[in-house]
Amino acid sequence: MYQYTDFDRQFVRLRADQFRDQLNRWQTGKLSEDDFRPLRLQNGWYVQRYAPMLRVAVPYGEIASRQLRVLATIARDYDTPEAAVFQEAMTGQGKLGTTFLPKNCAHFTTRTNVQFNWIPLSKSADVMDLLASVDLHGIQTSGNCIRNTTTDALAGIAVDEVVDPRPYAEIIRQWTTLHPEFAFLPRKFKIAITGATEDRAASAWHDVGLQLVKNAAGEVGFKVSVGGGMGRTPVISSVIREFLPWNQIMNYIEAIVRVYNEQGRRDNKYKARIKILVKAEGQSYFDAVEEEFRQIVEIDGGPHTIPQAELDRVAACFVPPVLADVPAIDPATLTAQLQAQGAEHPAFGRWLARNVHAHQNPQLRAVTLSFKRPGQAPGDATADQLDALAALVDKYSAGEARVTHDQNVLLPWVHGSQLLALWQEAKALGLASANVQLLTDMIACPGGDFCALANARSLPLAQAITERYQDLDELDDIGEIDLHISGCINSCGHHHSGHIGILGVDKDGKEWYQITLGGSDGSRLSGPAVAGKVIGPSFSAAEVPAVIEAVLTTYRDQRQPREPFVDTVRRIGLDAFKQAANAVRIPVAA
Repeated sequence: MYQYTDFDRQFVRLRADQFRDQLNRWQTGKLSEDDFRPLRLQNGWYVQRYAPMLRVAVPYGEIASRQLRVLATIARDYDTPEAAVFQEAMTGQGKLGTTFLPKNCAHFTTRTNVQFNWIPLSKSADVMDLLASVDLHGIQTSGNCIRNTTTDALAGIAVDEVVDPRPYAEIIRQWTTLHPEFAFLPRKFKIAITGATEDRAASAWHDVGLQLVKNAAGEVGFKVSVGGGMGRTPVISSVIREFLPWNQIMNYIEAIVRVYNEQGRRDNKYKARIKILVKAEGQSYFDAVEEEFRQIVEIDGGPHTIPQAELDRVAACFVPPVLADVPAIDPATLTAQLQAQGAEHPAFGRWLARNVHAHQNPQLRAVTLSFKRPGQAPGDATADQLDALAALVDKYSAGEARVTHDQNVLLPWVHGSQLLALWQEAKALGLASANVQLLTDMIACPGGDFCALANARSLPLAQAITERYQDLDELDDIGEIDLHISGCINSCGHHHSGHIGILGVDKDGKEWYQITLGGSDGSRLSGPAVAGKVIGPSFSAAEVPAVIEAVLTTYRDQRQPREPFVDTVRRIGLDAFKQAANAVRIPVAA
């Protein structure tokens, strides 16, 4: 993991001090609500349907056990709603009503951040001090700026990796933090980077997608894409450079963002994302970027060219850890031992096949701990679970974990000889469900239960589907499938990229849901990135679980041997699924 320098640490702590002063001035009436709002947003503090929401940055997903323990403290001591506010929420006052309001927990997001939904603003400065004590913060997790750079959860350990993307992600993080020119862009701006042949970072759905590659001469560079995004207008990014030398990446990003900052629309927030500009201008935008890049390099001297010494300094933070008290085992012997243990403990064998991933070091494995189970919102972790997770991370993964795009947690440094012991402990904590990449390993945003922007609730639907599909044999038979749920068109649940997508919509003040099929995030499981297609008019909340069941039944009836769900959808088209879905509609009483 990257180790903060004295400068990094002082920067974060001074930022926390600055926020405390801003909060005090707002509380004493020296700052108006309008003046305080952008200041709190710049530090990750939103005001949602019932209470503030804090978004904590976890750059490229890497998180230490000591940081998890502080998040547990925040969940336990601060993520507690005021009694009157919670009572109002539980009694369903307001537009939507509610049935599912988890508290005293953290929420892992699709962009590898962590959110809290109930911390009062009166305690926000204390929370920022706690975060700063372990090198965490909320800087640029909100606002029209360059947000948290994300990458593959298997970065640095994936067997298909060409170049480790983490040093580049860290350099980009440092350069973009409080960049004076790009603090007030037309809209938010998101970058994803991958160094593997499989795109597990969903980079094609980002404003800028970066793929590390090597050319015929073995030189490292970037394939650069621009203009992706979800929301009201889902767009897959377009390749703007097939190969850019690695040391020029910040100069090139500056050219991309500078042209966007100059040409992007500011009169309509729904048309202000860079995807709209790229779609409208096409080659003209690409040409403007190339000319801006030329001027940055040739006239300005390439001020953000990355020196080899700086890359080496940052890369030195990402060397594999030394694991103590673990034996050196011949890889073939280790594989045989795991197979024997799996045969002796079938549930462990299922977990090995589903939640344990290959590693560059044949002695090690990467392990996904599932935060998807009945009675708990997808991606939520209670204070006790966070403390227990920190203990597992210390014991089995050299003190390091990764927050994943799929709202789970990955342990990247687990020795193969310790997998059985880890599984036993994780099982006792409810974190060993062997459902990774199966139907119940779904993505869901907080939806209308929390978010003021949402049209409909996501969490009750997620619970209903999770409870219906608890038979692991049935889940295995259905096979690998991405189910994504968003409470509104802003697409925080990434419904566009789901094999099955569920989108909450408002119809006359009531909650309804559109169903899409055939989407992809660009991974091996899904194929090239593409937006799903709507299969008909919207459905009521009561109908959705039955619609999902009808869609899956149709798949099981129509599939060819070993054919994944998304391949069946693409082969036979949508008509059969539309007919099955419409057949379960509940008649509306006159």
